[in-house]
Amino acid sequence: MIVRETEDQFVMVGQHDHARLSGDAASHFTENCFVDTNYVQDVLTGVYEHDRSWIRLDDTPVWNDRDHAPFSFMDYPLLPKLTLYKQGIDEVELGNPYAALLCSLHYASFSIFQTSELPECKQFYQHELERQARIKSERNSLDEQALRSHFQLLQLCDDISLYVCLNRPGVGKEEEHPWYRKGFKNSELITGNPEHRIIPHWVSDKAIRITPSPFTGPFDAKLKLKRVSKRLAAEIGIGDAYKQTEWSEQTIVFLS
Repeated sequence: MIVRETEDQFVMVGQHDHARLSGDAASHFTENCFVDTNYVQDVLTGVYEHDRSWIRLDDTPVWNDRDHAPFSFMDYPLLPKLTLYKQGIDEVELGNPYAALLCSLHYASFSIFQTSELPECKQFYQHELERQARIKSERNSLDEQALRSHFQLLQLCDDISLYVCLNRPGVGKEEEHPWYRKGFKNSELITGNPEHRIIPHWVSDKAIRITPSPFTGPFDAKLKLKRVSKRLAAEIGIGDAYKQTEWSEQTIVFLS
């Protein structure tokens, strides 16, 4: 779950709904961003499905007593995530192995799996390395450079959607979530230089301009979310409050 807190609400976005916004952004990227156009549909599937693992985790939010807020993807307990991370990638692989390869690369890139001494983390990481090697071996002529670009595209679209989810619409640059004040890390795909970042900023409470733009032109996108009352969560618990809250839809205009 992605959670943004206001004075009287928790603005909550399911990870799979966030991934849908990521996929919608990817579907408007210029063709050259995909490097090898034979893989466009595979890449889009990977972007749309990259957080499939969270569908079950986000069904019922869990309260974090320490922070007096719902657990988000940043602080959700690790061990339940590991099982569902694997299950989600398994499900993607059943339908599209190349998309699953991208999802596996995405999860395996998380810093905790690079540094953790926990046996469960090591086991998950090793399993994903083996999955990646197996899927690569099953493809006769895999282009590693194209794969790297497709992986960067997934992570860039993930950041574009998170930028929307983690920021108050219309927020000024100096008040943005700190992850994105200096632009997106995975910008090399668009700028051609790892030192040059794509810079997003809100130009109104609906419109976002990304410079330089990876898009074919301006487009509208929708984000499904819930605005859960803090008062209601205190009265009946976050799980029931979430279920009783109606869905909302946020419209975002991406400017070219």
